[in-house]
Amino acid sequence: MKIVIRPLHIMSLGGYIVETDFPYRNVIVVNPTEEPIKLEVPVFDAEWLEEQRKLGLELTPLTEEDNYLSNFRKAKAKLEKLKAEKGIKVE
Repeated sequence: MKIVIRPLHIMSLGGYIVETDFPYRNVIVVNPTEEPIKLEVPVFDAEWLEEQRKLGLELTPLTEEDNYLSNFRKAKAKLEKLKAEKGIKVE
């Protein structure tokens, strides 16, 4: 199955991680490009991370010890700064 992440958007893939031996409990995905990008989901293995990075996505994998909200806010702030630099209205 594939899902689309819109241009200059952020999302969390926690619900799409189905393997118990996957080393991360969640992945924050940012599309910093001005094109929509299709993601292959569900996430089955760590190779998926490199495949998505090659598409131009910025990924923040999270372990059990990582603070989800803090990392999401950091990624969102970085995305909002990028939008402002490109002159795109920040919502």
